[in-house]
Amino acid sequence: MPGTPHLVSDVMTRTAVAVGRDALFKDIVRLMEQWQVSALPVLEGEGRVVGVVSEADLLPKEEFRDSDPDRHTQLRRMSDLAKAGALTAGDLMSAPAITVHAHSTLAQAARIMAQRKVKRLPVVDDQDMLEGVVSRADLLKVFLRPDKEIADEVRREIVDVLFPAPVEPVHIIVTEGVVTLTGTIREAALIPVTIRLVRGVEGVVDVDCHISPTGEG
Repeated sequence: MPGTPHLVSDVMTRTAVAVGRDALFKDIVRLMEQWQVSALPVLEGEGRVVGVVSEADLLPKEEFRDSDPDRHTQLRRMSDLAKAGALTAGDLMSAPAITVHAHSTLAQAARIMAQRKVKRLPVVDDQDMLEGVVSRADLLKVFLRPDKEIADEVRREIVDVLFPAPVEPVHIIVTEGVVTLTGTIREAALIPVTIRLVRGVEGVVDVDCHISPTGEG
């Protein structure tokens, strides 16, 4: 069936900017501005990821800078109020860090980002040592695959497997990531299977299927 899915290791940024627990508030802001990132991994020891400090962790300092929150707000926003008074990454960070492994698929990374509502994930090894960072933008890189490369994979991994024949029963055209399938096949039950498998190919934006059954078989 389809070739091996693209992995986080295929698209991640290996030169990751990170800070230690003792990094100061202004230094964190300065690094975010310099590197145009919204979050930084927080490391200890030889590079083990222990947390992440993000823009959301820094904003309470501005939000509560000149306010006197009432009792209800104090109870409801206890964590944010603590961060408003924090000075170092160790006190500001969200922990434990939400991370992903380099061998995870892009779909798995995208699911983590969506479920945990984060824009970037530290990439770690089995000992939680930092290997890189993957962002939402990195996950979208698969949609830059050339149309010919997508067509070749659809032909090789799906069509030639499902419909082996001396004469190609299914024709493939890929335009801007949209795969158009045309042809006639004997088994109507394979049409939805083909569509599902083609949608699973990395870089496919949509599938326009015009395959019809012959009524035989």
